[in-house]
Parts: sequence; structure tokens; C-alpha cells
Amino acid sequence: MIQTIRNAWAVPELRKKMLFTVFALLIFRLGSAIPVPYINSDALEQHLLLQSGTILGLMNAMSGSAFSMATLFALSVQPYINSSIIIQLLTVAIPALERLAKEGGEEGRKKIASITRYTTVAIALLQGFGYYSLIKSYGLIDAGSMNGIWVGIVIVLSFTAGSAFLMWLGEQITEFGIGNGISVLLFAGIVSRFPRMVSDCISGVTLWNQVQKGTVTTETLTEAGYTADQAAAYLNKALAPWMIPLIIIGLLVLVVFIVFISNAERRLPVQYAKRVVGRKMYGGQSTHIPMKVNMSGVMPIIFAQSIASLPATIGAFAGWTVKSEGFGGGMMRLFDTTKPFYSVLYFLLIVGFSYFYATMQFNPIEVSNNLKKNGGFIPGFRPGKPTADFITKVLSKITMFGALYLSVVAIAPIITGNIVGYSSLAIGGTSIIIVVGVALETVKQMEAQMLMRQAVDRPSRTH
Repeated sequence: MIQTIRNAWAVPELRKKMLFTVFALLIFRLGSAIPVPYINSDALEQHLLLQSGTILGLMNAMSGSAFSMATLFALSVQPYINSSIIIQLLTVAIPALERLAKEGGEEGRKKIASITRYTTVAIALLQGFGYYSLIKSYGLIDAGSMNGIWVGIVIVLSFTAGSAFLMWLGEQITEFGIGNGISVLLFAGIVSRFPRMVSDCISGVTLWNQVQKGTVTTETLTEAGYTADQAAAYLNKALAPWMIPLIIIGLLVLVVFIVFISNAERRLPVQYAKRVVGRKMYGGQSTHIPMKVNMSGVMPIIFAQSIASLPATIGAFAGWTVKSEGFGGGMMRLFDTTKPFYSVLYFLLIVGFSYFYATMQFNPIEVSNNLKKNGGFIPGFRPGKPTADFITKVLSKITMFGALYLSVVAIAPIITGNIVGYSSLAIGGTSIIIVVGVALETVKQMEAQMLMRQAVDRPSRTH
């Protein structure tokens, strides 16, 4: 990976793209530190730190702590991700959008992108209002004698504008920088949280020692002003010292496994028939069709996480907790990230989105037709439909393996966190998966661009 980055830096065009990406990420981090007015961000951060293992903690981790500090980019790229999910699903369900995507060409893609942007703004408005309502319920609005309606409008529009700007920034990175812009921003937000995660582990060990000595208990925390829920959340952050090496080993194994599967592929042999054109003979060579085991990368995890956490997010913005009575409390308990139902739902959504993205990125019929046009065939199968059916069968098998790999890797930290009693482990595991996946995809894109440039430069050198 490091060697690839060095080689890319040596290419002037790629160096410009890399510098543009770094500049965009600096803007992202700067915006993540600009507070939205009228909010007591210090008190809010302390309040949300006690909920690190909840859905609010997950949102905070994905935003690079911008969520807990109520900064301009507090909503991060979540509205855009949700919008993309909705539009892609509607593209499959609504024939008009499907025709626009498949037959509309560049103009059709621009129209769908425009619809996605408008949907992003609408979702950002809803999430911004929800976040404002949550902060208001905590009593953390500090507006003095200002009109309450005006204050609410300013706060909601600030969150919405920040999310819309991140959407635009992500598009600029995709066009002028390196990698998928939205994934890169998500990567940067999570990476910025790593020092805090290390600090939380150290604090957790210290707290565990204090709990073992009896200096910190529910009673002492209650006497210090903590509520019963806050005391329980605080004690849940305790981390036994022997867990640290296990966590490190587990993360290293996870990284190695992710890298191995990301590079794994099924190669379908292809033979080209010999053709005589004039006095020259063409074809006759053997090659293969590479089919990645995990074609969709980390996108199924990102999308599945957004869908699975949506009910809990709505409930959190509405002020509901697992202790609430009625429908709200029941929904929060059902979609609690530490409960079995969430893990099962998360698992199934990852499998579903894996198949969804695999079918979007790899069309067996199109591949079969291209082989037939160029005189190629897969040994043992007739060109046309038999070849397409065989490719479809292979695609289904490797997609199932890739989907199971993503699902198991995603929920393993959740299960492990429940076993050892450390809820933040699930969030850390998901973060590692996204970080490693995005890093690998970005490096592969660099390699592809360098190969493309070498292919373009080679003919010019021969002339």
C-alpha cells in the first residue's frame, strides 16, 4: 500500500488528485470543529459520551465526534447515504427511474444524481430537526433572550447546510480526487476518532481498577450527581486489562482477513477462437474473467447499518430510551444495537445489499454477449444463454460467500462485545471494517489509474 502511494505521488496527475483530496479532508476536519450557534456543546459532549455504546455513539463515531460537539458537520454524510439507498431501491422498483438509469445515458445519470441531491437535503432537514429536538430536550439550548423559533430555524438550517456541503465536497473528491468521495469522508471521520478510542480504552482500564477496588460504584456515582441510567452507562465503560491484548489481536486478525478476502477472486477461463483477417491470424489465446469474491466492498455494511439503525435514530431524536414506556420504549429495546434482533436484522440486510450491489455491478448477460461478439467462449459451455446461465450461477455462489463474510465480520464484534460486556467494541469493529475496506478500494483505484496512464503513455513512446 505504501509503495503504491509513493508510485502514485511520482505521477504529476495523480499527485494533483492526492493533494486535492488532502485539501478537501482538511476542509472537512475544519468544518467538524465549527460549532453551531446557540448550543452548549461542552455539556452536550459530556452527555453523549455516556451513551458511547448506543445508536447516538455510533452516529458520533461515524461523524468523527462532530455529532457530540454539535458542529456544522454533525450529521456527516448520513443523509446522503440514506438518500442513495432510497433512490437506488426506487430505481429498481419504479420503471421510469429504471429506464432513466439504463437507457438515459449520461443525461439520465445526471437527473438521478440531481434527484438524490434534493432527497439528501430533505432528509438532512428532518434529521437536523430531530437533532435539534434532542438537544432541546436535554435543555442545552443557550440562546439568552433570542426568539425560540428563530433559534430553532438557525440550528436546523446550519445542520442541513453542513450536510449539503459535505455532499458537494464528496462529489468533488470523486471527480477531482482519489477514491469515492463519500466513502473517503466517512473514512476520515472514523480515523479521526482513533485517538479517542485509544483514550477510551485506557480510561476503561482505569475505571475497571477503580470498580474492583470499590472506589467507584453505583452508589458513589449517584451521590456525585449521576442518575441511575447515567451511572449504569458509565460503569459499562469499564474494561478489564486482559481484554486489551485480545482486542488488539482480534483487530489484527480482522484486518488480515479483510485484506485476504478483498483480494480473493474466482477466475473463469476464457478461450478465444482463431480468426484469419487478411494475411494475419488473430485469437487463439487463453485468458480469464476475474470475479471478485466481495464485489461490493464495504457499501453493503454502510447501507445496512443506516437502515438497521434508522428506527433507533428516530427514537433517539424523539427523546425515547430503552426505559421509556409504550411504543417508543418498545421500539428502542427492539432495535437496541446490543440485542439479538438488531444483529439478525443487520446480518440479513448485509446479505441483501451484497446481492443487490453484485447484480448492479456485474451483468452476466452483458458479459456473455461481449464474449460472443469477440469470438470468446468458456470451455464446456456454448456461447449465448448457456454461458450467461453459468456465469449467473458462479456469481450467485461467490456473492453468497462474500455476503456471509461481510455479515459475520460485521456482527462478530457485536457478539463479542455482548459476551465481554463492553458495548463500545461493536462500534470499534464496524469502524475497522469500513476503514480497511475504504483504504483498500482507494489504493486499488490508484493502481488502476496508474495502469491506465501507462497504457496511454506506451503507444506515445513507441511513436
